[in-house]
Amino acid sequence: MAHSGPLDALYARVAAPAAPAVPLVRRERRRATEEFPTIPILGLELSLGETAAALFETGADELALPGPDTDTHTDTLYDALNGAVRVLGVAGIAEVVGPFATLDATEFPEVGVCRQFAYRLALSFWYGDARSRPMTVGEAAVALYLSDAYRHHHIDACTVRRAPLLVSRALRQGAALVPVETVMRLGEAMGREFAAPASSALTCVTPGVTGRDWLYRQALPDWHRRRFCFDLMRADTRQPSPLVVRLDGGGYAVGATPPAGPDGTWRRALRAEW
Repeated sequence: MAHSGPLDALYARVAAPAAPAVPLVRRERRRATEEFPTIPILGLELSLGETAAALFETGADELALPGPDTDTHTDTLYDALNGAVRVLGVAGIAEVVGPFATLDATEFPEVGVCRQFAYRLALSFWYGDARSRPMTVGEAAVALYLSDAYRHHHIDACTVRRAPLLVSRALRQGAALVPVETVMRLGEAMGREFAAPASSALTCVTPGVTGRDWLYRQALPDWHRRRFCFDLMRADTRQPSPLVVRLDGGGYAVGATPPAGPDGTWRRALRAEW
C-alpha cells in the first residue's frame, strides 16, 4: 500500500508491538473439528448449546440491559454461567440442552439473548492465556479506511456488500498497518465523531468536527471516507471482521475471523465489550 509522505512519517512514529512469545495460532483453543471453542467453567468444557441452555434455565437473559461484561475483572456474564453450572450441575445441563435446542428465538426472544451470550463467551475464550472480543464499529471502520479497498475509485456500497470476503481481507490488511493499540485508539475517536446521533447508513452529510486527537486527524484525514467506512461497518453486520485479542502477558493482537453469530451476523458494538 502506498502512503503519502505525511502518513509515512506518521506510521514511522508508531512503534511496532513486540511479537508474543507464543504465536497466536498456537494459542487457539478451537479444535480442528469444531466451529467454536468450548467454554471452560468449573473444570468442565461446555459447548455453545450447553452454555446457552444453562444461562436460559437460570434467567441470565435478564442481564441483557445493560449488556453484561466478559472482562476478566468485571466478568458478569461468566459469573452468571458459573452460577448456572453450580445450580444445574452436569446432569441438569444434559437434561435441558435438548429441549432448549428446539426453541425458536423469534418466538422466545430470551432464547436468542442466551444464544448470543454463549457466542460472546466462546469468542472471549477463543485463545488460551488471552481474552478476545469482536472489533467495535469504529475499529473495523478504521481498519477498512487504512486498507487499499476502494481507495482509488468511487465507492459503490452495493458492490461492497456483494463482496464480503474482499471487505474481510481489507479489514485484516488495514489493521496490520499499525499496532492494534493504535487501531483501538483511532476507533474510539471515530466512535466519538460518528456514533451519535445515528445517521442513515451509507449517506454523506455535511462534515462535522473531527476526532479530538492529533493522531486521528492525521491518520484519517478524508471525512467522506471516514463517514462511509463507519456507516458501512455499523449497518452491514454480514461483513466478517476479526477478533481483537488481549494477551494475558500484556499487549494486543488481531485474531482470527470467527464464524457468524447465532443470528447469522458479525455483531459490532459501539464500545469495546471484553
